[in-house]
Amino acid sequence: MKIVAPCALTIAGSDSGGNAGVQADLRAFHAYGLHGCTVFAALTAQNPFGVSAIHPVPIDFVEAELAAVLGVYDIRALKTGMLATPALVSAVAAKLKAYPKIAKVIDPVMIATSGARLIEDKAVQALEAELLPQAAIMTPNLMEARFLAKRETDDAEELARALCGKYGVPVLVKGGHGQGGTSVDVLFDGREVLSCAAPRIENPVSTHGTGCSLAAALAAELALGADLAAAVKGAKEYVYNAIKDSYWVGKNCGVLGFHRMR
Repeated sequence: MKIVAPCALTIAGSDSGGNAGVQADLRAFHAYGLHGCTVFAALTAQNPFGVSAIHPVPIDFVEAELAAVLGVYDIRALKTGMLATPALVSAVAAKLKAYPKIAKVIDPVMIATSGARLIEDKAVQALEAELLPQAAIMTPNLMEARFLAKRETDDAEELARALCGKYGVPVLVKGGHGQGGTSVDVLFDGREVLSCAAPRIENPVSTHGTGCSLAAALAAELALGADLAAAVKGAKEYVYNAIKDSYWVGKNCGVLGFHRMR
């Protein structure tokens, strides 16, 4: 039996507006020519202006979703999004531990752009103890990196080094929330530092879902066999073009553009 295309998996929340979460992840997987599998960890009622309701998916159903796809589909890489409760983090981590060959991109979604905390303290502890050590790479934004490193600095390299030392996994600190005319993401893999820069696009139609999209693009790159440095560069290119090509889909409502990578 010939496998025509490898698969990538997203374990995340649903965005009813189709901008972020599972919907953004599937868009990225499709851009790379991959088949996307999904595990819904939450349902949200949201649009680019905010989240009005969240419905957590029962843990036994999340476990059933994982059991349905793992070991059946040729999943080469996966990414996780917001896992809001300690029990959910533990359930996902326990299932994934049996699949060490799958490259895991862990996006520690904890702090919104507004600065609001998105997950419980005990969920952070479970994430640190059970899920982050399995990561092929973790992708915090600057606020999340500061929180996890317990450092008040905007020096992305310092944060990446600190987190890599703390968890023993490669770290990509995303620079989208930084200042200046250039957005710089910094990767530290335990040996070398890679800075990946792109011009900051002024007044884009949409940036909603860029964090999800970057993690999903990273998973897609890894699923296709890219090394970590190449995967980061490719994912950065994907997100830059998605922002550049974003377009209107409603009254003052935009969505990231679709940029085919394969």
